[in-house]
Amino acid sequence: MICDSHGHLQMLPEAERNEAIARARAAGVSKILVPGTTVEDSRRAVEVAESHDGVFAAVGIHPHEAKDFDEDRTLKIFEELLRSPKAVAVGEIGLDFHYDHSPRDVQVRALRTQLAFARDRDLPVLLHNRESGREMLELLEAEPRRAGPGVFHSFTEDGEYGARAIALGYRISFSGMITFKAAENIRAAARALPLASLLVETDSPFLAPEPHRGKRCEPAFVVETARRLAAVKGVPFEEVEAATTANFDALFVPAPR
Repeated sequence: MICDSHGHLQMLPEAERNEAIARARAAGVSKILVPGTTVEDSRRAVEVAESHDGVFAAVGIHPHEAKDFDEDRTLKIFEELLRSPKAVAVGEIGLDFHYDHSPRDVQVRALRTQLAFARDRDLPVLLHNRESGREMLELLEAEPRRAGPGVFHSFTEDGEYGARAIALGYRISFSGMITFKAAENIRAAARALPLASLLVETDSPFLAPEPHRGKRCEPAFVVETARRLAAVKGVPFEEVEAATTANFDALFVPAPR
């Protein structure tokens, strides 16, 4: 069985979401993590997780939405949402200096606050990092160290960057971009990094992998990403399946209470 470590199922209408989850199950996808991007989006993520076995949720404010981050109100709501046993992480949080939908200093402030919120609750984070690599890594390297701090989602940096992230305890997740014809840089990074620190994801409904380019992405497609990762690493699919599932479970599956 394989796991999708980042899929925005709450962005699909209910009937289409249920069909996508059924197709994922049929494809061998055993677990899916649904990240939030706003307060209401996070609330929907938790509702989706609570409605389906093997589906988990994260709560967070995406860097695009950092300009609307009301710390007191938002964190109070997140605290309430995290009472759900299916809410297991903080994210999607991070920096995006490509679109700059929020001022960069505001993004940094929201990220620092949410990192501290996650750290205080011993929860992993899901990191968005676009054209902000230097600033992101410098910020993380200045943070207090802890075990299992989270994952760089849809990784696009190079192998040296990934090694520095792994040294901080982070795991690296590859999306369908690893299958794109022009993405040799991503395949090179995957080749250089240890499988023991890797996950796979879809970022549904975005970034559909080959041979599904141009379609709306869904969790079942994570199998194609895992197949390409196996080919890049020169290992059997089953080895990728086992390693990425173990990493998913270590980060996101709560211990029995």
